[in-house]
Amino acid sequence: MTDARHQGGGAAGTDGDGAAHPWLPAGKAAPPGGPGTGSDSDRADGSDRPAGLRPAGPGAGHATAAGSAQAPASTAVVVEEAPPSAGTGAAAAEQPAPASPAPAGQEHVPGLGGQWRPVIRASAIGLLLLAVVVLGFVGYLYGLSDVQEARSQAVLYQQFQLELANQVAPLGPNGPNGLNGARGPTPPGSPVAILNIPRIGIRDMVVVQGTNPQNLMVGPGHRPDSPLPGQPGVVQIYGRRATFGAPFGRLSELRPGDIITAITGQGTSTYKVAAAAFSDEIIKDPAPGRMLLLTASSDAVPSYYYQVDADLTSSVRPSPGVATSIYSSQLPLANDTTNLAMAMVWSLALALIAAIGTVAAARWSPWAAYLAMVPLAIAVLWNLYENLAALLPNLY
Repeated sequence: MTDARHQGGGAAGTDGDGAAHPWLPAGKAAPPGGPGTGSDSDRADGSDRPAGLRPAGPGAGHATAAGSAQAPASTAVVVEEAPPSAGTGAAAAEQPAPASPAPAGQEHVPGLGGQWRPVIRASAIGLLLLAVVVLGFVGYLYGLSDVQEARSQAVLYQQFQLELANQVAPLGPNGPNGLNGARGPTPPGSPVAILNIPRIGIRDMVVVQGTNPQNLMVGPGHRPDSPLPGQPGVVQIYGRRATFGAPFGRLSELRPGDIITAITGQGTSTYKVAAAAFSDEIIKDPAPGRMLLLTASSDAVPSYYYQVDADLTSSVRPSPGVATSIYSSQLPLANDTTNLAMAMVWSLALALIAAIGTVAAARWSPWAAYLAMVPLAIAVLWNLYENLAALLPNLY
C-alpha cells in the first residue's frame, strides 16, 4: 500500500481495492468493521496481516513529491523487512553437512577382500578334502580292514585246504609251492599253516609266510627264519592286535595250560601255553620245541610287544631248514618304509583325479563327472590307505 501523506484535513482517499473511504481526522480511530481495522473479518488474503495493510512498494516511507510535508507519526505505516540472516540460515540448513573423515586406522582398502577370496576358498576346499581323506583312513583302518582280512582268510583257507589235499603244502622256506609242488622260495603271503586257539576264539585261522606289514594284513604271519609248527626249534608267529581283524587282540587272555593246535603239510601239532610276558622280559624255556606268539602291547600306541610261550607236546616233525636272513621290516613292531614312495604316488594320483573331476564338473555335467571320477577315486584311495597302513607297526 502506498503510504499517502496528508496535511490537516482533506478529501476522502482510496485504498488499494479502488474503493473510496471518508477522511478521518488525525488521532481518530476508524469505526469497527471499517477499513484499516484489525478484525478477523477483514483478512482479505487469509494471512495474519490485516486486510487494510498491504506491503509497501518501492520507495515506501520516503517523500512522494518534492516539498511534501511529512504526515503525523500516528498515521505512518512501516513494514520492516526480515533480517538477511533469516533467509540465509534456512538455505544453509537445507545444505547437507560435509562428511567427517574416517579415522586413519579404519581406512578401507578397495579390492583387498576380493583379491584374497579365491585363495581362501581354495584353501578351505583343500582342508576339507584333507579332512575327508584322513577320516576315510581311520574308517579303513578300524572298519574296512577287518572286511579285507576276513575275505583274504576265506580265499587262503580254500587254497590251503586244496594244497593239503594234494600234499603240496609248504614245508619250509623252499616249498613245495603251488599245486604242482614246484621247488623254490616260499612266496610271502602264501598259506603255510592253520591255527586253532579255542581259549581266545581263534578257529581255522590261516597263517601266511612272512611277517612284514603287508603279510600281516591278511592274517597271522610266520617268521621265515624260524621253523614251521611241529618242527624242532622256536616257531615264531606274529599277529595284529587292533587292525585288520585283530587276530591276536585277545592274546593276553591266554593262561598257562591252554591248548594251541597247528595244522601243516606234515600233520597236526599240539602246544601247551607255558608262560607270557612283555618284550622287556626274556622268557627262558629249555623245551626243544616251542612256539612264540607275538602281538602289540597296546591297541592305542604300542611301544613294545606281548609274547606268549607254548611248549610242543606232540611228536617232533623233521625240518627242511629255515631262512638264513630276513628283512628288517619282518622284525617285531617294524614298518615298511619302502611303501612311502608308493603312498606319495597314490596321493598325487588322487590329487590329479580331484582336479580333473573339478574341471569336468565346471565345464560339463556335474553328475557325469562325479559318476566317472568317483570309482577311480575309491580305487586310488584304497591303494593309498594300504600303503599308509604299511607305515604303521606290523603288530598293530
